[in-house]
Amino acid sequence: MTTLADTLRLTNIPNLSQWLANENAEVATFDRSFVVLAIAMYTIGLVMVATSSMPIAERLFGNPFHFVIRHSIFLVLSMGIAAIALQIPMSWWQKNSGALLLLGMFLLLIVLFIGRTVNGSTRWIVVGPITIQAAEPAKLFFFCYLSAYLVRRRDEVMENLKGFIKPLVVFFFLALMLLAQPDLGTIIVMFVTTFGLLFLAGAKLWQFIGIASVGVTALSLLAIFEPYRWRRITSFLDPWQDPFGSGYQLTQSLMAYGRGEVLGQGLGNSIQKLEYLPEAHTDFVMAVLAEEFGFIGIAAILILSFILVYKALMLGRRALSKEKYFEGFFAYALAIWFCFQAAVNVGASAGMLPTKGLTMPLISYGGSSMIIMTIAVVILIRIDHELRIQSIQATSTKGRRRLKNKDLAHTQQINSEASSNE
Repeated sequence: MTTLADTLRLTNIPNLSQWLANENAEVATFDRSFVVLAIAMYTIGLVMVATSSMPIAERLFGNPFHFVIRHSIFLVLSMGIAAIALQIPMSWWQKNSGALLLLGMFLLLIVLFIGRTVNGSTRWIVVGPITIQAAEPAKLFFFCYLSAYLVRRRDEVMENLKGFIKPLVVFFFLALMLLAQPDLGTIIVMFVTTFGLLFLAGAKLWQFIGIASVGVTALSLLAIFEPYRWRRITSFLDPWQDPFGSGYQLTQSLMAYGRGEVLGQGLGNSIQKLEYLPEAHTDFVMAVLAEEFGFIGIAAILILSFILVYKALMLGRRALSKEKYFEGFFAYALAIWFCFQAAVNVGASAGMLPTKGLTMPLISYGGSSMIIMTIAVVILIRIDHELRIQSIQATSTKGRRRLKNKDLAHTQQINSEASSNE
């Protein structure tokens, strides 16, 4: 029988030796497959950043391993932050969701004044050797706030338009600050995730049709009336019309996909990464992967991403079934976010969607994206951990009750026999 001391001991995350020694999935205190998936994607990402960044790193810094070293530092830093975030209970995230939202808005505001501008976009806050992309933590904090809001106002969201509109007002102010950078890609990711989460929370269909129509119209107008955004759309529709101008990046990416065929050219044998394809180690790392590993390589990444998203959705469903509403909504939000951003990244590099400047989660080069996505995976592990602990405690309580009832029945039987003998 599991004692109370054993139950309290199980509430701590096991160390590596315990994790390797414990093969019984029924008593495991967290889902190890999340760790395996994350490590697999980290490893693939490190290899692809290394092979795709060497030519440009050699030209810019005289060191072909410049971006590889930085990416490795980001990985180590992510692991350290993950170890800390893993100890934070979900109740803390729910309690401080409002403060985290304000912090995210503060970062989006301050980047407009002291941020570093790259390629016409002001998105990065430089603090010594550290560069923070303000939009990344803002996304995570907004989804945390939205999940907590749905716990507090779920009935209001389901019953009237007022509850549905409130989170969209918050999103509107975030979108204004993101447009000032400008960063339309992040706005679209947040827009889709917000609507997906509201839909799963039980909002009415007519509300979605009305607000989605307004949102799509607004995004369309933003693209039409901004020349560079309109060029991106037109070049996406027919990149070969101007292959050395507005369609240059996409045509080079499509060449990489074409050369990859089924099995690819082999690791290190990409031609497009030799400074033909801009942003080969960041937004278009999947094009280099397609060229070197072919359809098989792209399929492997998509399968890993699909498994991670599927497990996150199932985790959210399990949390809601156990009335852990904040945890369930948060898991849903992270799943939608990860899925949509991965789809946009792959779709943009393959010519199926306009270029949006979004990284491939856990694979592309980028410190802020790597750290925030790692925290997102850690939150999923923490949610699963708390659900397992709840089940273990419930099982332990039932076991103690059964033993107590059994002892009581045995005592009554002894007393009854003693009375009979007298």
